[in-house]
Amino acid sequence: MIEIAVCDDERPSLERSSEQARSSAARLRLQADVVPYTRSDALLYDIIEDGAHFDLLLLDIEMPNVDGMDLAAQIKPHLPDAKIIFITSHTEYAIDAFELSVFRYVPKSDIDQRLPRALDDALRIIAVDADRAFAFERAGRMERIAYRAMDYIDRSGKDCVIHHAGSESRVRMSLQELVCALDSDEFIFTDRGIVVNLTKVKRVRGQSALLLDGTELPISRGRLKETKRALAVFWGSKL
Repeated sequence: MIEIAVCDDERPSLERSSEQARSSAARLRLQADVVPYTRSDALLYDIIEDGAHFDLLLLDIEMPNVDGMDLAAQIKPHLPDAKIIFITSHTEYAIDAFELSVFRYVPKSDIDQRLPRALDDALRIIAVDADRAFAFERAGRMERIAYRAMDYIDRSGKDCVIHHAGSESRVRMSLQELVCALDSDEFIFTDRGIVVNLTKVKRVRGQSALLLDGTELPISRGRLKETKRALAVFWGSKL
């Protein structure tokens, strides 16, 4: 299920954008739940305080309380993988939208043409990302963990321990074998015995990586420069 939030303080615009989101999902044969918001502070509260998850957000820029720009900036640390589409009637915001690295900017003057295309593109990418997962057998049963759910991986004896969404899963293989199996530039060694998902890193402080959930992981001196370089490249291209 793809979770979509639409935030616009003008109800007619909110209903139109919400309906276009539903239509796009139906057109692509994807299951989607569209949640409308007329108040930006309500959306922000749901995400920060209640832990609501959204894969895609359609945000009007001109809103009272918290405008779309501030809203996106505050949401990003909590939903780093979420795609954001800005909708506005003022073209001067386009540069700011670009600087925030949002997925797409849609002017209201051309919304009927450009929003469906933006939605289709975003939903296709989200659907592909949702399918990226690591599957393995453990104790006679199959387990599947989405890449985007993984926080970091470390070792315990002969096992790799995948830390994901507050849970742990063990895999009987070496860290190097697991990283090769994942085959993604999202995962890098920050220490001899630790692999971090770059999408979960909030910042690097000294020789530590602080994750979005508050976990602090060591970075070895020999890997500090490469970790910072990988983060800079990844943040610049993905977020």
